[in-house]
Amino acid sequence: MNKLTTTSGVVESLRDGMTIGIGGWGPRRKPMALVRELLRSDLKDLTVVAYGGPEVGMLCAAGKVRKLVFGFVTMDPIPLEPYFRKLRQAGQLDVMELDEGLFQWGLKAAGLRVPFLPARAGLASGVLTHNPELRTITSPYKDGEELLAMPALNLDVALLHVNRADRLGNTLITGNDVYFDHCFARAAEKCYVSAEKVDDRLDLDAATARFNTFERSLVTGVVEAPLGAHPTSCGPEYGWDMKHLKEYSDGAAEESGWQSYRETYIQCDEAEYRQRNGGDERIASLPLPIF
Repeated sequence: MNKLTTTSGVVESLRDGMTIGIGGWGPRRKPMALVRELLRSDLKDLTVVAYGGPEVGMLCAAGKVRKLVFGFVTMDPIPLEPYFRKLRQAGQLDVMELDEGLFQWGLKAAGLRVPFLPARAGLASGVLTHNPELRTITSPYKDGEELLAMPALNLDVALLHVNRADRLGNTLITGNDVYFDHCFARAAEKCYVSAEKVDDRLDLDAATARFNTFERSLVTGVVEAPLGAHPTSCGPEYGWDMKHLKEYSDGAAEESGWQSYRETYIQCDEAEYRQRNGGDERIASLPLPIF
């Protein structure tokens, strides 16, 4: 029952060509410590499924993405993730571009182990134009309505970041929004979770059980990764690091921008990474964005 592992242990279990779902939402609660370990590896030809943020751009810049399935790829104040944008505009990326609702519906279909779920979202829109592989279906009941059949987004692996976990695979997401991490966990054959803090055992009661949004039986491995969502936010612990994200984004306009970023922030261990970003105290004190 001890599911404790390391970032390197997680990445060593992955293989070329896998379909990997990445939880979080844009620049919020992304499993960046796991993503950085993936960037240090030789893995390639991945299909990445995400409500995308900087992790998608980094994986694209590193040449690891064969196909991207996404609802958006943004860093919010920087509306389009720059490395993703470069490949997308150059036509160098195989994509399935969905609206946010259909994306969620695909994850839910996978979690329910059904081949598709019917939806009205996407009908009479560019979703069908740009995804000719999508099909419609006629309701078998007397209404006879034509619906879009959103295929299941089946994942080989889900990578998530949470506030707390234990060695058994129990998790707590204590921020204001759980996003759709529970859908990613249920859509995947294996689910690896990094956490700000890992306890020996979480004692869930009526007050805390609502923060446990997916079953421990779905969790394959747990990694303790303090500040492991940086440079994205992890409410209520810390906000996103806009100074870092702007430096990263600006580099996309330079010929050697990714190489420079990689040398500075990827080719080091996590302790050194945090030190290069001003240390644990600075990261932990980053203010949460206000909307």
